[in-house]
This record gives sequence, structure tokens and C-alpha cells, in this order.
Amino acid sequence: MLIDTFGRVATDLRVSLTDRCNLRCTYCMPEEGLQWLGKPDLLTDDEIVRLVRIAVTDLGITEVRFTGGEPLLRPGLVGIVEQCAQLAPRPRMSLTTNGIGLKRTAAALKSAGLDRVNVSLDTLRPDVFKTLTRRDRHRDVIEGLEAARDAGLTPVKVNTVLMPGLNADEAPDLLAWAVENAYELRFIEQMPLDAQHGWKRDGMITAGDILESLRTRFTLTDEGDGERGSAPAERWLVDGGPHRVGVIASVTRPFCGACDRTRLTADGQVRTCLFAREESDLRAALRSGVDDEEIARLWKVAMWGKKAGSGLDDPSFLQPDRPMSAIGG
Repeated sequence: MLIDTFGRVATDLRVSLTDRCNLRCTYCMPEEGLQWLGKPDLLTDDEIVRLVRIAVTDLGITEVRFTGGEPLLRPGLVGIVEQCAQLAPRPRMSLTTNGIGLKRTAAALKSAGLDRVNVSLDTLRPDVFKTLTRRDRHRDVIEGLEAARDAGLTPVKVNTVLMPGLNADEAPDLLAWAVENAYELRFIEQMPLDAQHGWKRDGMITAGDILESLRTRFTLTDEGDGERGSAPAERWLVDGGPHRVGVIASVTRPFCGACDRTRLTADGQVRTCLFAREESDLRAALRSGVDDEEIARLWKVAMWGKKAGSGLDDPSFLQPDRPMSAIGG
């Protein structure tokens, strides 16, 4: 069991498969200049599967999310999913992707054992997409979403970040489109994870702003009692249901007190939080030949030191040194 000093138990593992990405989203990366991890620094496919196996069979992990960078750029992705699907107990597996390449891989991923996908899409307008991502790939993402839905990687969740002056006015249109296409839309507050460290709290679109915009066109009914537990998204029924929309208010209403996540970077570091500035090295232990029991012990020690919260409200807060592409979403 991965437990910390505040009694939180981690059951959800986020595994970054690569730090590389084929987009350059303004809230995540600079246009150029990032130094990618070298191949020797990355965990091998076998090392990833071994760590997932230890997490699932020895440490109580029940959910595994493959992330990046862009995980579809990992050549061995389908094989990794297939091997992890054979674990007992079998974890529920999902993938967070920008959707580029999903059109050609969705069916194979489903056959390998992937349960569902989260696809990032911030706008319905190709010109705005190009400005936000610095790439002209909007059509590829739309086709990737359709392929995921058709392959049965459902519910297909769409992750959207709203940015002032770019797509801040699109919330109602995005929700109407998601409802029409049977996707579950989730708005995410912009977080201080950009490589250029340009994030400012007073410049972000808040959950309150998003809900106010959505209510100009839709009736939203709170799905629960206002407590989301460890789930990152607060969810609302749209016009009485059955469709839902979620808002992940990581900045204005954080859920740190119920967090159930542990994170593994593409180079084998345990991170206890997206905003952590410290990591624990499992790659070195793997490559030194230690047994599974020792790997599990090191992982437990790392998680025992998890802090109470992200620290976003602390005046002394500093962004992580590594960009989000290296950390994993």
C-alpha cells in the first residue's frame, strides 16, 4: 500500500511514456529550445511493465493512466498496454493524448486492453488551434476522437483549457459539440506548469468563469453533494442529463486532501504531485539489479513523504523545474 503521513492511499498511477510531443501548446511548452531526454535515460518497455506490475500486484494500484509528453509517440505503446492488461488483478487502463495519431492506433489499443482515452482539444476553430498549439493539426485531433469513440474507448473524455484572448468565449460551443458527439467534456483551469514559467493567477480563466459562461446556454445540475473526493472533476448534468460536463478546478478549488495519485516520469522518477520539486529515483534501483521487494519499499518511502498540498496558495510557491511534458499529465 502506498500511504502518506496524512493517511491518503495512492491507487491511481500516472505513467509518462515519453517527454516528447508533436504539439507546442503555449500553456505547456516553449516553441523551441527544450532538451529532450536521451534514449538511455528513458525507461525501457520492460522496465515500465515491471514497475506497473509491482505497483498493481504489491502496492495496491487499481488505475493506470499512460501519459506523456505525447504517449502515442512511444513505439512500444501497444505492447506495453497488452502486457499490463495481463496482470492479475487487472488494472483499469486509460490514456491521455493530444489525439494526433489516434486515428491509426485506436483499434489496436482497444484490442490490446486499453479501456478509454482522454483527448486534449481546446478549440473548435482550426485557426485558434494553430495559434494555441503552434501546429496545424486540428483535423487530425477531430478524426482521432472519432476513431476512439468508434473503437469503444469510452467514455471518450475531452480535456479543454481556456485561455484569455484566444478561446475563452468557446465554452458553450464546445459543450454543445461534445453533447452532439457523445464525448464527456472537462474544462481544466490553467496550471503553473508551463516551461517558460509565464503563468499568472490573475490571468487565468477560473472554474467560476467557465460555469458562468456555460449557464448562458445550458441548465447545469450539480451531480453530487459538492464533494468530489479523489476525483479531479466536479461534474454537472447538462439540461437534466444524461450528458455531463466536468470542471477541474486545480487552482481555485484543489482536491489535495483526497488525492490518490502517484506519478512515474519517463525516466523512472517517482513524483508525489504534479507540483513537486523533488523526485525519487527508481530507474537507478532497477538497473542496479535490486528485487521487486526493494523497488516496492523505495516507492513506499517516496510516497510517505508526500506533502499536504500543492502549495499553490503559498506566497513562496515555485513552479517545478521540469516542464509538464517531462512530468506527465
